[in-house]
Amino acid sequence: MKTSSTIKRLSLIASGVALSTCVLAVDRANAQPILLDFEGLLDNEQILNFYDGGSGGNLGISFGDGAQAFISESAGGTGNFINEPSPDTTAFFLSSSGTNFLMNVTAGVTTGFFFFFSANATNPPTPVKVYDGLNGTGNLLATINLPNNAFDGCDPGINNTFCNWDPIGVSFLGTAKSVDFSAVANQIAFDNITLGRDTPCIDAADCRQVPEPTSVIGLLAISALGAGSVLQRKLLK
Repeated sequence: MKTSSTIKRLSLIASGVALSTCVLAVDRANAQPILLDFEGLLDNEQILNFYDGGSGGNLGISFGDGAQAFISESAGGTGNFINEPSPDTTAFFLSSSGTNFLMNVTAGVTTGFFFFFSANATNPPTPVKVYDGLNGTGNLLATINLPNNAFDGCDPGINNTFCNWDPIGVSFLGTAKSVDFSAVANQIAFDNITLGRDTPCIDAADCRQVPEPTSVIGLLAISALGAGSVLQRKLLK
């Protein structure tokens, strides 16, 4: 009986160690949601690696050379927009500034992808596409068809081309690693891109309110390891 009891206790210890190993192996695809508000970029600056080791942090998120930041005219920039969700910088994808309109997320993201957008009145919006491979490769996980929201609810006679902003996005299964914005070049302004959540973040604090999915598992792992340590001490006596 004593031998059988010892084996059971050792199995529990091993289970705790195995569980902790699984938690450590969870990749960033299951991390806390990320908000990209583009604040800190200069007017007319290409976004590129701003969020991939640049001033925006090391989030493993990079943009193609067609992605560019603009600061609103009211804040001293050249951007012809108002009412943006997080003043004073937004993102555009311009064919005049590059040929690559992709956003890559190296570690991948799960659950969903959301953003605020503002369309102009000249060109009808076209789809944004989400893929499970980098650089717009692999399986198409989701397509976001943008409605034309130009000037909706804006003051009559307003001179700013982009004045109305709406949240839109999509939930998906799998892990997304790239988003293709090529179809919306020169047509749409973007702000507050949210990665890893099924609703858009209003600000960074709003994003932090969502707990990491691994937190509960982590607590279970710690508890299991603690129980294993107690049993191990008893076995050594």
